[in-house]
Amino acid sequence: MGTVHIVILALALISIVLSGVAIARDRPLDWNFAVPELPVPSGTPLFERVFDYTADEGQAHSPAILAEEGGFSVVWFEGSAEAQADVDIHRVALRRDGDGWRATVPAPFVTRAALGRALDPQQLVVTLGNSIQNEAQPDALFGTAVSVGGWAMASVADIWLDGGQVASARKLNLSPLLNRSHLVKSPMVAYADGSHALPAYFEMGPTYAELVRFAPDGRVRDVRRMPSSGVKAIQPMVVVHDAQRAVAFIRDFDPSGRLWISRTNNGGQSWSEVEMTETPNPSAPVAALPLAGGSILMAMNDDAADAGVLRLAVSRDQGNSWRVIHTFEHDGGALRYPMLRRLAGGEIALAYSHATKRGIRAYVLNDAWVAAQ
Repeated sequence: MGTVHIVILALALISIVLSGVAIARDRPLDWNFAVPELPVPSGTPLFERVFDYTADEGQAHSPAILAEEGGFSVVWFEGSAEAQADVDIHRVALRRDGDGWRATVPAPFVTRAALGRALDPQQLVVTLGNSIQNEAQPDALFGTAVSVGGWAMASVADIWLDGGQVASARKLNLSPLLNRSHLVKSPMVAYADGSHALPAYFEMGPTYAELVRFAPDGRVRDVRRMPSSGVKAIQPMVVVHDAQRAVAFIRDFDPSGRLWISRTNNGGQSWSEVEMTETPNPSAPVAALPLAGGSILMAMNDDAADAGVLRLAVSRDQGNSWRVIHTFEHDGGALRYPMLRRLAGGEIALAYSHATKRGIRAYVLNDAWVAAQ
């Protein structure tokens, strides 16, 4: 055996030993969901539009809600058209002002140029898409970033902010296929050990939804797929029932005219094969969150032939059936891509895009209003 072979074997042995040590030191994941304490409906019902914006030109679409001290922000992507080379992430901050809400002037927030400079290594960012708050870290986002091609070549960028400016960023390592074709849309899921998971989806070839588990330090620890043979399952919206059970509401990218679901009974370690529900849906994402008593609040397009119809509905049987409690005003265009988040004060923030991707609206409501409908 030559010297080169001995060196290679020695390096391989060292690698195996170091891997073994790392595995031995690594703490196993806790697969118990954190179960939030939910407010019981009380007080005066609240349902208020707090922001209504239409872009001067082009599109403003896919809002996300950042829960913050004293209120919240809404971020969205804006440019001449979706997936174009002039699209950046814009933001408006909403803060409580007496009995109402005050909005800042909408402005660019995360630009392609700033993100490209912050990425390690630095790289070109051609366009930006759906973003979501990184709830595991202060002042952080997960964003959908494209450096080459279109959405099928997107990556998920972990973006850290400092004083409202992009300070650093890295792309999550989620795929052996050049780490491409992963996107985000829905809020994170918290676990009892303080770690989090990110609903994501893969959109190249065999399209599927998945749940990405992180360690408390932000490392990707595990990825669990929601099986979807023959179904292009994207944009999973996960609602936790208890420490072990959750449901994911899923959009069918090849429109079947229905909403799909997958369930877990072991904290997200495994998910059931996605199945079609009776709820109509025009291949559009939904937003949902849990209410006290085991109910679920959902914002959804429930007309398979009309994406302009957006409703709020409540389920009391873990998502099997729904009762509509509110229909939003139809403005002649599509009302889509809703987002729901629970705020620190207990209220619920809702945002969606209107006028077929031309603008963003936001509301604040409370559990007392939901209960009164």
